[in-house]
Amino acid sequence: MDRSSAQTPFIGVLSDTHGHYDVELDILFAGALHIVHAGDVGGGVLEPLRRLAAVTAVAGNTDLPDWPEELPWEVEAEVTGTRILICHIGRSLMGRHDPVAEGYDLVVSGHSHKATVEWREGTLFLNPGSAGRARFGQPRTCALVLLAGGRLEPHIVPLG
Repeated sequence: MDRSSAQTPFIGVLSDTHGHYDVELDILFAGALHIVHAGDVGGGVLEPLRRLAAVTAVAGNTDLPDWPEELPWEVEAEVTGTRILICHIGRSLMGRHDPVAEGYDLVVSGHSHKATVEWREGTLFLNPGSAGRARFGQPRTCALVLLAGGRLEPHIVPLG
């Protein structure tokens, strides 16, 4: 995937690292405006991400209550006018929100380890898959969301 020599602003998106930080993210997310982590973080992942860009992260079902950092179960963020709603388990989010009606541009969730991109009206629903060690027969992936002229362009990126 070509980011046009990193000239197009983008958001790095990942989930389900389970304590595994892939150094390939240092290259993929270099120059990101923001990084979103959709839960099941595990230890040793957020600090290297924070060296690349500001990070918004949520807790996942495997992030134990004694997790040293307070992570919300759900959070909203705004990046250059793009409204983002983030949680770990998308299905549980839908019981509390109607992201399309509420005007979100991007909804990010994880949990399934399966990357998905779905547009519902003007709202992008994105699961970046799992950036942790391979599990459940799914490939390891993350995502880049290019902010191109007011449009969101999602790209699922395989990890080595």
